[in-house]
Amino acid sequence: MLAGVPPAAPPVAAGSRVLRVVLVDDHPLILAALERALARASDLAVVGVAQSGREGLAVAERTDPDVVVLDLRMPDLSGLECVAELKRRRPGVRVVMLSAVADPAAIRAALEAGADAYVVKSVNPIDMPSVIRQVVDRDAFTRVVDDGVPGVAGALSERELAVLRALAAGDSNAAIALKLWVSEQTVKFHVRNIFRKLGVSSRTEAARRAHEAGVVAGG
Repeated sequence: MLAGVPPAAPPVAAGSRVLRVVLVDDHPLILAALERALARASDLAVVGVAQSGREGLAVAERTDPDVVVLDLRMPDLSGLECVAELKRRRPGVRVVMLSAVADPAAIRAALEAGADAYVVKSVNPIDMPSVIRQVVDRDAFTRVVDDGVPGVAGALSERELAVLRALAAGDSNAAIALKLWVSEQTVKFHVRNIFRKLGVSSRTEAARRAHEAGVVAGG
């Protein structure tokens, strides 16, 4: 663990699964921020960190993680090379590619190389536990995690995207609840999360971001 990172959260209840995570980034501050965020989640355990691609492969081989969070650009072995090798050695491992750029070509290259998700470094670290959980549950995860909308950065689940689309269509919370077969309180919870993740404070702003990202018809 990196110096200054708070101790891990208390163990989860007996029988609950703890996801094992390896973090690979050549920037110590990024590693520290990620470790601090994940330490607060009782269902996640950082089992190794590395500051290069080759070191990351060695750490993953030694620790058998469920998820590897991997920087796209590293000095010795690129993230694309690293993810391909990780998938060759351990086909079941999930890989979250982390990058400072939201270039569509880079996103496509990462996903084609085998990454399960692509997260832009503008993501709030507190959203990373959610991203990791979602990438393990493939049905709940949006593979293209940043479609040009600042602040989205991969943190919206499929259900949040469904709420965002309905919100952008002008539906009320009550109408969204009926459409998605959930309670109105659940809709309010999703809307609050969407506002926080998009960095907006109104339904109008959220709708505008949805249209800019092309996640609604006519966007």
